[in-house]
Amino acid sequence: MQFCRAQSLDAALEYLAEWGADGCLLAGGTDVMVRYNKSEIAPGAIIHIEGIEPLSLITTHGRTTIGALNTHRGLAGDAAIAARHPAMASAARLVGGWQTQAVGTLGGNICNASPAADLAPPLLVADAHVTLASMRGERRLPLDEFFIDRRVTARRADELLTTIDLEPLPEGSAEVYLKLGRRGAMDVAIAGLAVRLSLQEDGSVGAARVAVCSLAATPRRVPEAEALLLGARLEDDALAAAGQALAGAVSPIDDARGTASYRRRVLPGLLARAARQCGEEARQ
Repeated sequence: MQFCRAQSLDAALEYLAEWGADGCLLAGGTDVMVRYNKSEIAPGAIIHIEGIEPLSLITTHGRTTIGALNTHRGLAGDAAIAARHPAMASAARLVGGWQTQAVGTLGGNICNASPAADLAPPLLVADAHVTLASMRGERRLPLDEFFIDRRVTARRADELLTTIDLEPLPEGSAEVYLKLGRRGAMDVAIAGLAVRLSLQEDGSVGAARVAVCSLAATPRRVPEAEALLLGARLEDDALAAAGQALAGAVSPIDDARGTASYRRRVLPGLLARAARQCGEEARQ
């Protein structure tokens, strides 16, 4: 196996063009090294990209643009992210332990395409798009089109995910990420839920976005629940209906962390809690 250290974006793209599917990108390594040590992957080349400085930038002109090499710890402590994307800042604090947060990157979390990726639901409710670069040029995709299946994405073998851009929280809106697990952090989520709501002057919901992880083969938006929240007041009947729609729309599995029936059973309460919290924060 060959080790290739890319110190610029151009160098990384040249290595990817050379190695294609036989090249493996490495930044923080929190997923790649685990899979390598388990013999789940056997690349011909490791392409190390951790030192490419432009991929660690954050810009806040209009939409927020986040370089793929920003770490979870960095996102959790960034003042602009906390103000514009509080659900993502919250989720970043719940990814693994502090060692993982210190080196694990946003781009790695997305490209790993785990069904349980904590950062994915907050990104999805913020209308996130990814930019993919190669020697052939760039293309931009909505995040919900980037996720194809469990650990399968739309990234081509010669492409590097460079940035993620997303819509900041509008005025009069609030968002929250709730993670159900055996512990608040460290554990993979039994279920993860992000909600972004905007309230109208009469207190009804003017816009609603709901996204989940650990409840399907990929993290995903749930339009069935969004439709029932739209125009509703955050009262028991409306929240119960949206919660039942959410539970019926997902496709969880039985695994070591929880059963599919348990995951469905807790979702209505989780959604009601998230929606009420959004309502209180939006009114403030």
